[in-house]
Amino acid sequence: MALIVKTSQLPNAGKGLFTTRPFKKGAKIIEYKGDIIDWKEYTKRVKEDKDGYLFFINKHRCIDAFSTPKFKARYANDAAGLGRVKGLKNNSSYEVFDDKCFIVAERDIEAGEEIFVNYTKEYWDCIRYNIKHKLYKTK
Repeated sequence: MALIVKTSQLPNAGKGLFTTRPFKKGAKIIEYKGDIIDWKEYTKRVKEDKDGYLFFINKHRCIDAFSTPKFKARYANDAAGLGRVKGLKNNSSYEVFDDKCFIVAERDIEAGEEIFVNYTKEYWDCIRYNIKHKLYKTK
């Protein structure tokens, strides 16, 4: 097993995804898996407060890992998010290959490192908006 889930180094992030072996730059670390749904179904889940782990490929194909905690990729955090820690930077990115999403190493990653991946500016703008308007619960 090349990855484990344990407490993140980021404050208020909860769990994080950590390596147990090194990964070379460009290596596929893990596939982002979950329920395969369309955007219309996802908007229904948002209204039910059953969201937070979506990877959008297109309006017909979204990967929703909310109800699939067994899939470890959902535990990768964004070091550039709300709870930044000096010295921690994103080391991976999401990349789509055909209709699948993978977390891919942007640099060589040592065994024991936490996997950090960019959630995008749009994601964090949405989170900040929701916090400002009390639509998002912070821990």
